[in-house]
Amino acid sequence: MQDNIKLRVRKFIEENYLFGEHSTSLEDADSLLEAGLIDSTGILELLAFLELEFGVQILDEEVVPDNFDSIVMITSYISAKRAGGIEAFSQTNEAKLDSLNR
Repeated sequence: MQDNIKLRVRKFIEENYLFGEHSTSLEDADSLLEAGLIDSTGILELLAFLELEFGVQILDEEVVPDNFDSIVMITSYISAKRAGGIEAFSQTNEAKLDSLNR
């Protein structure tokens, strides 16, 4: 299943940030930010694509480089999100924050 996610994410990046060119120079683990492929507007476009394509809801606190800076990171994030891992993690952290704020 991760291979399917990775292929769909790569295709989106190639079509939208590499202007349709298949890039053999972009490795799956390469930083999209450091490569200059994506900026703040590009991140918003990527997030919208991921939510629609994979049927997930991405929370504001989940929008960090550890989740979206490379094809590998995006694939891992979406896989965990679809399995309920990220959401459960986010809900646990929200509960902890709420208890600290009381």
